[in-house]
Amino acid sequence: MQPINPATLRAWIMDGHELAILDAREEGEFATGRLFWAVSCPLSRRELRASTLLTRLSTRIVTVDDGRGLAQELAAYLEAVGCRDVYTLTGGVKAWEAAGYRVFFGVHLLAKAFAGWVEHHYGTQNVSAEELKFWLDARRNVLVLDSRPYEDFTRATLPIAVNVPLGELAYRIGDLAPDPKTTLVILSAGRARGILGAETLRRAGVPNRVMALSHGIMGWELAGYRCEHHRTERYANEPPKTAALALSRAQSFAESCGVGVIGALDLVRFEEDSNRTCYVLDVRHPAEFRAGHRPGSRNAPPGGDLLFGADDFVAVRNSRIVLLDDTGVRARMTGAWLRQMGCRDVFVVEGGLEEARTREPPPRLVPDYATRPAGVPTIDVPGLTRLLAKGDQTVIVDLARSLVYREGHIPGALWGIRTRLAVLKPALAGAKHVVLTSPDGLVASLAVEEMRGLTTGDVRVLEGGTEAWHAFGRPYVRDPNQPPDKACIDVFLLPHQRCSGVEQAMRDYLAWEARLPQESEQEGTVNFGVASE
Repeated sequence: MQPINPATLRAWIMDGHELAILDAREEGEFATGRLFWAVSCPLSRRELRASTLLTRLSTRIVTVDDGRGLAQELAAYLEAVGCRDVYTLTGGVKAWEAAGYRVFFGVHLLAKAFAGWVEHHYGTQNVSAEELKFWLDARRNVLVLDSRPYEDFTRATLPIAVNVPLGELAYRIGDLAPDPKTTLVILSAGRARGILGAETLRRAGVPNRVMALSHGIMGWELAGYRCEHHRTERYANEPPKTAALALSRAQSFAESCGVGVIGALDLVRFEEDSNRTCYVLDVRHPAEFRAGHRPGSRNAPPGGDLLFGADDFVAVRNSRIVLLDDTGVRARMTGAWLRQMGCRDVFVVEGGLEEARTREPPPRLVPDYATRPAGVPTIDVPGLTRLLAKGDQTVIVDLARSLVYREGHIPGALWGIRTRLAVLKPALAGAKHVVLTSPDGLVASLAVEEMRGLTTGDVRVLEGGTEAWHAFGRPYVRDPNQPPDKACIDVFLLPHQRCSGVEQAMRDYLAWEARLPQESEQEGTVNFGVASE
C-alpha cells in the first residue's frame, strides 16, 4: 500500500479514471464525517463488502478512516487477497477537512442530493401533510403509494397507502391507476424517494397528476397525524397487464438519457475486459431474483432500490453498469436515472434476462471472499440447546447488525461487533464454551480466530446461525432498547430507529436532507444531468 495526500486524492476523483474510495470505519462512525464519494467498507464485514464492491484486482483503491489506522488494516487485507493498486489517505478524513475540502454527514448522499436536483430541475410538485389529510378525509380520488422497500412499509406508513417500491413504480402504475383522473401521491420516510418516485412517473409520461408528499412520513407525523403499522397492501406479484405500455414509456425515457442497449455477446465481452470494472446488476425484486437469475449477476438492493443505494452499491467511479430484468422496463427506468446521476456507461441487455441467460459468464476476476472458512467447528441447534440446559458455562455471542439484534436474538446472547470483541472479554472469563452466531452464520464463521484470541473456552459457530435457531421454533428475545443508540456504531440510525429524541431527530434529518443538494454542489465534484461521453 502507498500513502497519498488529500490533494492527490482530489485530483484522482476528477481525472475520469476508475477509482474506489473505501472507508474502513463502521457505518455509524463513517456517517458522522465522510468524503462524498467514499463507500462504507467496515473492517468487521470486509469480506462481504469487498466481494460486492470490487470486480477487478487491478482497480485503483484508496482506503480512508479517521486517522486510527483502520485504513491501513483494510488496505493490508485487500492486498492480501490480490488487489494490486491500493493506497491509503494519509491522516484520513481529518486531513481531508484540514486541506480545505468538504466533509459530509449521513449515508446515501448521492441519491439524496440528486433528489434535490431533480426537484429543482423538473419542478416536482409537493403536497403538504395537512392538505393530503384533507383530501383523504374528503374521499378525493387519490392513490397514495409508499415507495420504500416492503420491510420498511410494514413497520409504519400512512393510512390507505399501498407499497410499490421505487424501482417498480413505472412498471406497475398502469395497472394500479388506470384512471388518469386519479391523483398520485408518492411518499417515503423523508424527501428523497418521494421526489424520485413522483418524477419517475412524470418522466415515464403517466397522464395523472403526480405529487410527492412533502417531508414524507416524518412530515406526516410531525404534523400530528397517525401512522399505521403492519400494513400489507402491495402491488400484485405478477407481470402487469399494462407491461407493453410501461415498456414503451421506459424506452422513450431511457433513449432520451442515452442508456446503451447491448446484446448477450456484448455483455460477455464487458465481463472479460480486465481493464474495466463491470457491474452486472439484476434490478428485479429479490424474490424474482432468487427464483432464477443469470449466473454472475448480483441483485440490486431490496425492492429494486438500486437508485437509492447507488453510491454504496456501485463503488467504482467511472465503471460500466449493466442492468438486467425480464422485460426491460425496470432496467431502462433505473438506467435513465443513473445516467442523470452522472454515470457515463450504463447499459441494458436487449431481450432482457432471457437473452442474458443464453451464455455462461466468465469466471469472476475477483474471487468471492465472502465464503465460510474450511474446518470451522460448528454446533447445531439441538446441541446448543443441550449445552444451555446443562448450564455448562456457555456464552453466546451474536454478531448480527445492531438493529437485527434488537429485532430478535437468542435469550442471553451478548451482542458484539466482530473487530471489537475485546470489549466482551470480561463476560467471557471462565466460559467453557463460546458459541458465535449471526443471521446466517457467515460473519460468525469469519470471526472464529479473532474470538479464540480472547478466550480459553471452546469456540464454535451455530450451524445456520440465528435463522436456524428461529426455524427450530426456539425462543427469541426482542428488545428495541438494546444495544442502546450510543452503542450502535455499526449502522446509521434513522430517526424512527432511535430509542429517544425521535421528534427532534426527525426535524434534524429533514433539515439535513434540505441542505444536502446545495452542499454537494459546493463540493465541486458532483455534477448531475446526462453525463457527457
